[in-house]
Parts: sequence; structure tokens; C-alpha cells
Amino acid sequence: MKVTVIGATGFVGNHITNELAERNIQVTGISRNPHTSHKENVTYVAADVHDEAALSAVMKDSDVVVNAFNAGWNNPNLYNAFLDGSKAILEAAKKANVKRFITIGGAGSLLVSEGGPRIIDTFPQDTPFYPGAKAAVEFLDIIREEKELDWAFFSPAMEMHQGITTGRTGNYRLGTDYPVMDENGKNVLSGEDLAVVIADEVEAPKHHRVRFTAAY
Repeated sequence: MKVTVIGATGFVGNHITNELAERNIQVTGISRNPHTSHKENVTYVAADVHDEAALSAVMKDSDVVVNAFNAGWNNPNLYNAFLDGSKAILEAAKKANVKRFITIGGAGSLLVSEGGPRIIDTFPQDTPFYPGAKAAVEFLDIIREEKELDWAFFSPAMEMHQGITTGRTGNYRLGTDYPVMDENGKNVLSGEDLAVVIADEVEAPKHHRVRFTAAY
């Protein structure tokens, strides 16, 4: 199996790349800058996500494309950069006739409760991460209209960041439109176990043209 990971050297993309490689899956990692691989089954390619032709050429012959693109949380133009980049990646995947497309979004589009607001609607618009979260929510709306690709949109747990030190447990519970809460009312997942979720989905697809989520 051949998998292309976009944003392969970022926090999320790096974990996904490592997990796939550990499963002996051939990975092509796309990042902004050249990167040297220390694993036989990982090859890195430097590419601009806005260059649809170049991206499409790299994606060609991939069984699955995993989009872990992040425009950078400190990017002053985060909203436009994330949304424009995500749309370009989607178009490149279509041009490459990719069989399977899995994209990592955010938790902001998850619903607080049945009939309730989305998580993003509970935060002030001047919250630092709001522009990126809003762009991810809007990209979900865009990809939901996609009829050509076999896509899946993954919303991570609300608490999924470098400060979560659980590591790789291999355990998680799946959900769809609502956060998966633990016994303490927390919605948590490590970067390593996010990678397990995505690698499991790559190897044994369960979600087709839907959004899903996971947490402990």
C-alpha cells in the first residue's frame, strides 16, 4: 500500500507518518521544506500545497492521501491560508484520481449536544485559534459536497496537542458528530493515538464521505 501524507513533518503529520511506517506501509511525506528520511519506507518531498499540478503528480498512484496540512497557528493570515491550501489539496487529489482521501480538521465543528451549538460557536471570535478553527469548519462544509472522492473528515479531540503526554496506547473510542467524553467528562487524545486512529482507517476503512472523531 502507498500512502501520501501532506504536512508530514508537522506535529500531527509526523505522528501519522511514523505510525504508517511502523506498519510497513510505503509513505511519501509532503512538507514545505526538504527533509531526510531515516526509514526505508518513507520518502519526503518538498512541495507547495498551492501548486495543484505538483501535488497531483506526487499523489499519483497513491492508494490513500492523508491531509494533515497546517498553515501555522502563528500565521497572521491563518484563515485564508488554511482554507485556500485545503481546497488546493482537495483539487489536486481529484486530479490525481486518488482512491481514498482522509483529511484532518478540527474539533470546532463537533456539536456540543444534540440540537445544540457547534464547539466553535461557544468561543469568542477573538480567541487566538478561532481563525484556524473557522477555516476547518468551512472546509468540512466544502468537502461534504464532494461527490467524486471517497473521503473522510477526522475531527480530533478538543484536547489533542503536544501537552498530552499519554503517548501511544493503541486505545480509543470512535464517534461521529459529538465529542467522545471519558468518565471525567474530558475529551482527550494524544498525537500518537490520533495516528493510530488514522492508520487503522487507512488499513480498514470504516468511514466513507462522513466526518468522524475519536478520544479515550
